[in-house]
Amino acid sequence: MGGVRSAVRKRSGTSLVLRGLEAVDRAGNKLPHPFWLFVALAVVVVLASWLLAALGVAVVSPADGERIAVRSLVSGDGVRMMLGDLIDNFVNFPPLGLIVVIMLGVAVADKSGLLPALMRGALARVPAKLVTFAIALTSMFGQVAGDAAFVVLIPLAMIAYRAIGRSPVIGAIVGYVSVGGASSIGLVITGSDAVFAGVTTSAARTIDPGYVVTPVSNYYFSAVSSVVLAISITVVTELVVARRIAAMNRAEPELTEVEELPDMTLSAAERTGVRRALVVAAAFLAGVVLAVLPSGSPLRGAGGSVVDSPLMANIAVVLMVFFLVIGVVYGVAAGTITAPGDVPELMAQGLRELVPVLVLFFAASQFLGYFKWSNVGQVIAISGAQLLGDLGARPVPIFLGAILFVSALNLLLTSGSAMWTLVAPVLVPMLMLLHIQPEMTQAVFRIADAPTNSLTPMSPYFVIALGFIRRYRPSAGVGTLMSLVLPLAVVNLCVWTLLFLAWYGLGLPLGPGVPAR
Repeated sequence: MGGVRSAVRKRSGTSLVLRGLEAVDRAGNKLPHPFWLFVALAVVVVLASWLLAALGVAVVSPADGERIAVRSLVSGDGVRMMLGDLIDNFVNFPPLGLIVVIMLGVAVADKSGLLPALMRGALARVPAKLVTFAIALTSMFGQVAGDAAFVVLIPLAMIAYRAIGRSPVIGAIVGYVSVGGASSIGLVITGSDAVFAGVTTSAARTIDPGYVVTPVSNYYFSAVSSVVLAISITVVTELVVARRIAAMNRAEPELTEVEELPDMTLSAAERTGVRRALVVAAAFLAGVVLAVLPSGSPLRGAGGSVVDSPLMANIAVVLMVFFLVIGVVYGVAAGTITAPGDVPELMAQGLRELVPVLVLFFAASQFLGYFKWSNVGQVIAISGAQLLGDLGARPVPIFLGAILFVSALNLLLTSGSAMWTLVAPVLVPMLMLLHIQPEMTQAVFRIADAPTNSLTPMSPYFVIALGFIRRYRPSAGVGTLMSLVLPLAVVNLCVWTLLFLAWYGLGLPLGPGVPAR
């Protein structure tokens, strides 16, 4: 009888969880597209500015003692701003130029076949004992390919597991979580770094007009985080996820005769291309270092500074040239680039994939423009900072509160760029007034944003991962995938948060050009 009651309770608990997930699914499906979300928020800012201006709401800037009053967008000046600055708001949106420039180079490296070849080559001959760690770390590197990493790495991870006689479903989970649940970090700078840096810069300038956050501002922390999270994913996968899948297979064996997945081995031409690209990559980086070494180098800043220098300020250009060069070298060697005209065509292919992002940027840029002109953002940030100061809030509780809030919100709004565009205008200046660096606030956001990405069915890649898993387990549903991802998401969030708190406690710099706390 005890066993029966236990089984009933287990089924009841499972049903409750599934009903909860279904409720989240339904609620999330009712949310508008992020484009319309920002349009709606822009309307809210217009109405709020009118109401707050009518009430005479104002604050005193703690920076210079200047009185900052809310300006109504429902006024002659407001209407003229909304019409006259529409194009400038979009063109001058900080992430726009950064991501377009970087993607011009990344597109050549990706579309020529270099990035997929590097991912396949990294997993082709991995020892069985290291396969989980290798997939996790490679998947984080693969984020440089953008959203294509999901489509490439999940099946490659499944092949790697099948090759060593283990369940390919484990590979699908590891690949999916490593790309989506640890997004925007790794050993290589990606387009996400450029987007986050641009949004952070725009938000920080409401307090300090000359503040600049670069795409490498979180690099040290991100690079270490990628290794730590790869270890975390490995441990949880082996101790929890793999055992859970083994139990599922005992109850219902996986299919063994399924459609063959793409081959992971590299051809002779691809191997030659990868070798030459790596040699040129090393030479390029060495050249940059040698160019910066002389004290009078034009890449250095005032007083010979490397931190505050043209190199750091224009790192996006350096990254674009880097990926462009190694992409061309690979393409010529592998035969994917046969004529000069192929290069701009590959660039165009990459930029076409950016069109949905550019459309979102248009709406987001107007929202930020209204937020800034009306002073609503500054009033909220200064009032929030004063409230936290009056309460005696310390940085660590503030960090933890922000992480929990963004993690919960991320279950419904899964776009990292959209989320940061939404919260940065308030969070960054508010914490600046509490003497917390914008780069640190950005790092906190990344911790909160990533782990729950793989947990929510609101993510379009959730469906992709589920589709791959169903090749071997047709009965798998939303609850199946979430139950397998949940332990990884929770542990990653905890481990990453603890790493950040240790980093903060030791006062380590987050990246080049970012002073230690």
